[in-house]
Amino acid sequence: MLENEAYLSKTTHLPRKRFFRARAHSNPLSDSHFPVPISPSHVDYSVHYPQLCLSSDSINSKKVEFADIGCGFGGLLISLATLFPETLMIGMELRDKVTEYVKERIVALRKANPGRYQNVSVVRTNSMKYIPNYFQKGQLSKMFFLFPDPHFKEKNHRRRVISPHLLDEYAYALRVGGIIYTITDVEELGEWMNSCLDGHPMFEALTQEELDADPVVNLLSSATEEGQKVSRNGGQTFQAIYRRITPLS
Repeated sequence: MLENEAYLSKTTHLPRKRFFRARAHSNPLSDSHFPVPISPSHVDYSVHYPQLCLSSDSINSKKVEFADIGCGFGGLLISLATLFPETLMIGMELRDKVTEYVKERIVALRKANPGRYQNVSVVRTNSMKYIPNYFQKGQLSKMFFLFPDPHFKEKNHRRRVISPHLLDEYAYALRVGGIIYTITDVEELGEWMNSCLDGHPMFEALTQEELDADPVVNLLSSATEEGQKVSRNGGQTFQAIYRRITPLS
């Protein structure tokens, strides 16, 4: 699609979102048809980080460390790519058109900035089902859940991306000391995510001093389309940021 200049902004030369609009949310419990790796060792990193594949040592020694779950249009990923240029990161998005936009956005940024944005990629998948298919035990150092679908009805709470049983899988993928970041503009959902994390034996809340020193925290509300919209409307956000720990025996 990048070959068709109609899809590119004349000022930024990036793909324009209006050609990739999709429903705001998808049902994570429905069956989707896309390839899923049998195990983390079957993930084809040459597709995601082609520049690294020029050196077999680089691709064999580096693994994805950041995962943006439900990455949307990729605003956080793009900001993180320059903040942590030596860290591999991936966005996981269920909506096909949105995933395609992020792919083309990354391609355009790589073309416009030689040598940069080689550490970021995106995959269309259902993270609520397939986290263990992509990440080994203790592989990740950061996981992000920004403005997830609140699923307001009580009968749909099982669709929420933060839940006690899903936190078991996230704890498996996160290394000890790894951080899980969540933010929402829905107070009830914020309380839910905080309660789930607070009640899980493998997570503890960061102190205010740690939050103030973390450069990623400010990006949670400023780097994404949803966060910018909340800011423009003078809305309030609710964060729950926790560290993966070893539970006391």
